[in-house]
Amino acid sequence: MNNMASAFDMPLDRLSGIGESSAKLYNKLGVRSVGELLRLYPRTYEDWSKPLKISELPENTAVCIKAVIEKAYKPARVHGNLIIYKFIASDGYDNITITFFNQKYTYEKLLKGGEFLFYGTVKKYYSNYEMSSPSVSDINSIGIHPVYPQTAGLTTKRIENAVRRAIGLLPVKMNDPIPKSILEQYGLCSLDFAIRKIHFPDSTEDIEKARKRLAFEELLVLQLGMARLKRVGGREQPSYIIKEDYSGEFKRLLPFTLTGAQERAIGQCIADMKQHGHSMNRLIQGDVGSGKTAVAASVCYTAIKNGMQCAFMAPTEILAVQHYKSLCELLSDSGIRIELLTGSVTLSKKRAIYGALENGEIDLIIGTHALISENVVFRSLGLVITDEQHRFGVRQRAALISKGTNPHIMVMSATPIPRTLALMIFGDLDISVLNELPPGRQKVDTYLIDSGKRNRAYNFLKKHIDNGNRCYIVCPLVEEGETELESAENYVKKLKKTVLGTYGAGLLHGKMKSSDKDAVMADFAAGNIDILVSTTVIEVGVNVPEATVMMIENADRFGLSQLHQLRGRVGRGNNKSFCILVSDNQSSLTRKRLAVICQTNDGFKIADEDLRIRGPGDFFGSRQHGLPELKAASTVGADMLEKTQNAARNIIRSDPDLQNSEHRGLKAETDRLFSKVGNTDQLQ
Repeated sequence: MNNMASAFDMPLDRLSGIGESSAKLYNKLGVRSVGELLRLYPRTYEDWSKPLKISELPENTAVCIKAVIEKAYKPARVHGNLIIYKFIASDGYDNITITFFNQKYTYEKLLKGGEFLFYGTVKKYYSNYEMSSPSVSDINSIGIHPVYPQTAGLTTKRIENAVRRAIGLLPVKMNDPIPKSILEQYGLCSLDFAIRKIHFPDSTEDIEKARKRLAFEELLVLQLGMARLKRVGGREQPSYIIKEDYSGEFKRLLPFTLTGAQERAIGQCIADMKQHGHSMNRLIQGDVGSGKTAVAASVCYTAIKNGMQCAFMAPTEILAVQHYKSLCELLSDSGIRIELLTGSVTLSKKRAIYGALENGEIDLIIGTHALISENVVFRSLGLVITDEQHRFGVRQRAALISKGTNPHIMVMSATPIPRTLALMIFGDLDISVLNELPPGRQKVDTYLIDSGKRNRAYNFLKKHIDNGNRCYIVCPLVEEGETELESAENYVKKLKKTVLGTYGAGLLHGKMKSSDKDAVMADFAAGNIDILVSTTVIEVGVNVPEATVMMIENADRFGLSQLHQLRGRVGRGNNKSFCILVSDNQSSLTRKRLAVICQTNDGFKIADEDLRIRGPGDFFGSRQHGLPELKAASTVGADMLEKTQNAARNIIRSDPDLQNSEHRGLKAETDRLFSKVGNTDQLQ
């Protein structure tokens, strides 16, 4: 094996010690080759490099000690199959009690007089120290140990051993995809150093150097790929160009006044659509309630008056219906012909819509994925609008756009994203930001409580329901199993035993069929359900003005931007609304982070803080369909994003196709990264 690229091509089961069954376990972690194993970076580290004296041990903190076994107690069986193995160990000055459960192999290994390293959390009872179920190793294991993402049947130790064997296959000198000039300019270590030290560092400085280098490469490759997608997609001459601006005429139809931000966004869209050089490709990014739909209505009005048909695609049927109702209301006196096309529309109605679209008898069609059916043919599609673009795949968007000839494109998003990230995620779009809220939009008061105040919170919800309002309760998981968090299903059962037990409660989670989700949301909107217990599937959802309280369990498990999106489900009507965050996490960083949500309703400030604290990882992967998931770069700061953007810009300016010999490694990495989300063919 002479370079890193060949490692990525080597099947994992060709690595010694990994058979067919083990390979299947690694597949669950997204690892199918030796190269992908080397890119399975540790999620954290255990510092075994400086064992502490027992007298110095801090409580409730994972630490390493070096101690000699002084005494081994006889195994004690309790509670049926549970066997306790207990030892007394000494560092020569003080003793510590070490306990294991059902670990006969460990018990037999820890012979009296033997010296070992123990890594675990210490508790102190008066002058006695205790350590329960620590990791154990011989005294030659002093150092920093990697801790990997795991799955059932695959321990971090097994992964560590496999990674050691994989690193042993690497050449003495590895080919580096990043040119030497860029490594020197940004103070980056070599790929060889980074790969070896991210797994087996000699110091915390090694970890930081390796992580910086790997994160830089990941972001650089991502941005080069986005730039190439943008370049390949191009912006060609549109079929329809706006000759006259009717936005002033539309404004006079409205019973309210547009904000300055709305007027600015509309003006930018119209200016784009007047250009002869290329079609509009614009992101309308606004916080919850900032009035994106009114912007879309205005642009549709002008487009239709200029002879275009418009298509508006929403990610769910219930959201499509909501947009249909809103746009019908906004355009009620315009004479514009509007229709709704979703999966539940009857076959006869669909056929009628197909014919009317093809004949040009429908000006604006609103719908779900049903819009990309091969039966849908437009006479003059000139404007395509997608709502919450990250919930559509690349091919779904492309399928709708292909129904016109270079139509103008508007993307709407209620997910506030820092500008630095937006330029990366939506690299092929111009950006308009709606940073003003229309008059009358309610501020949602937000409070942080611990689980000891949960019953008081339930009484608060009861009071709101008794006043004719509705409430959301959000849980992080669907079913019990992998963690201690309560499942949404179990939560509904427990709710029956509280003061809320007599009220109608519904359940909503991502494993439900779309039709079932829509039915539950429709019942909640109609008032047939008082309390909706849900996972984050309602992060972007239907407008229910009567919903006045959002209660979020285990709030510390969510990103700030996600919490803000969830909070946006309430405060949409005339009644005062509230958000209650429940968390028992006492970490000072966690309390500080959650305090941000309690102090501001500005989604862009919250997104900036989320980026600063958590890094960009939360904005990628499952949150942004069509983009590769970040690994090493998931927790970097904005300065790293800016540096990699500058580097990518300079490379593309001089070598847009990455054909120069010094850039071929980056081209190969770009192809590899984007192949995971099915975009490689678009990079060719």
